[in-house]
Amino acid sequence: MRCIRTGLLVGLASLLSASCSPAAPDHPEDAVVIGALLPFSGSESAIGRNLEEAMLLAVADLNAAGGLDGKPFDLVLGDSHSSLERGLDQLLELIYTDRVAYLVGPEENQIALEIARDVKARDIFHMLPGYAAPFGVRSDTRGGSMRLAPSPFTVGCVLATSAVRDGVEAVNSLAAQDDYNSSVSSEFTSIFSSLGRRVLPSVSFTSGEQTYTDKIDSAFAAHAGRTLLAAYPTTASTIVTEWTVSGRPGTWLLGPALRTEVLLANIPAGALDGYLGVSPSLSLRSECRVVDEDQGTVDCTTGNAEAFIGHFSRRWNEAPLPAAHFYYDGVVLIAMGLAYAQATSGALPSSAYELKNIIRELSSPDHEAASWRDLGAAMARLRAGNPVRYVGAAAEYEFDEHGANQHHFMQTWTVDGDAFVDLAPVPVPCKPGR
Repeated sequence: MRCIRTGLLVGLASLLSASCSPAAPDHPEDAVVIGALLPFSGSESAIGRNLEEAMLLAVADLNAAGGLDGKPFDLVLGDSHSSLERGLDQLLELIYTDRVAYLVGPEENQIALEIARDVKARDIFHMLPGYAAPFGVRSDTRGGSMRLAPSPFTVGCVLATSAVRDGVEAVNSLAAQDDYNSSVSSEFTSIFSSLGRRVLPSVSFTSGEQTYTDKIDSAFAAHAGRTLLAAYPTTASTIVTEWTVSGRPGTWLLGPALRTEVLLANIPAGALDGYLGVSPSLSLRSECRVVDEDQGTVDCTTGNAEAFIGHFSRRWNEAPLPAAHFYYDGVVLIAMGLAYAQATSGALPSSAYELKNIIRELSSPDHEAASWRDLGAAMARLRAGNPVRYVGAAAEYEFDEHGANQHHFMQTWTVDGDAFVDLAPVPVPCKPGR
């Protein structure tokens, strides 16, 4: 299923289901079209609509701010079906039939890896907001990708240092054999070892198995102080359910991909109560201050995130998922890069690599800040050829030379019954190369 969603019709869409529909109207001929692949069906369908709403809201806000010199922004969306094979077909259709020049997503790590060669061949700009998004090819000048969420290194760092602060002497992991989860597991155990602690034998598994009982028994037979569960929510819910039946041995650590209602809705009530998880902090860097560096104590306000939650909720009558903040920002960052390129050169970027570098340059701390709360002023300054750095719904963006956003703080959380509960934010103390 593919569809076109126009930002000009968001008002109507808010009265109807926001889910992608094949009956959606065509976009205006002069529209600047951004493509995206989202999970509207299948095991991850619970998040697809929410991410679509975030992108629709961004398009509406950008068009209200004047669009791209009067040209509206639009979306053309495909359904990944939460499946590698079916999602890949949909994504290839976006690339070769719709011929999108700007692509957001997908959520599914394997699909993103599969189309890396096509993105490069077609010179497509690829914005990756998802937690499990891969890193693109870093050395080429054809094609360009940018990553908004924390890297596996950042996630592993915070999990490892949090375990050390809790006095844990030994850890292991129960990890899915996919690029993202295996990377998180590897970074977690490697950093924990570099901090002078013991890493016990970890266990890997293939998602989609009928039972994981033997894997669970093997992982907890090591008697680690903490066991990292590195898996996607559907598989993790099966593992947690079987682990509960087996008597709940050991103590879990939980990664960002597991902070979703899909997990809580499919595990025994209270099964994960009290276990520590980490995910991106939605507090801006300027909203946080380190109180005690040795203890990793951070004090953050949440005004920016709360303002976006209110903005989103007024439009859609539901709150955004944490990932939706990044999807909103992904659309806005593309638009800002295009607007600045057109103002300073008289044309849109000639390549995805050029657009990537423009967005990176705009994120310089030397430039005046421009908030998502006033895109009218931000786009006006860009149209006048004045660089501004984006203060988004999820972060004050700061990209490295490879196009990866730098994260200085992460949010810790736990589970209480059928709800996630935020704990204290923590700093990211590790540097690449340790």
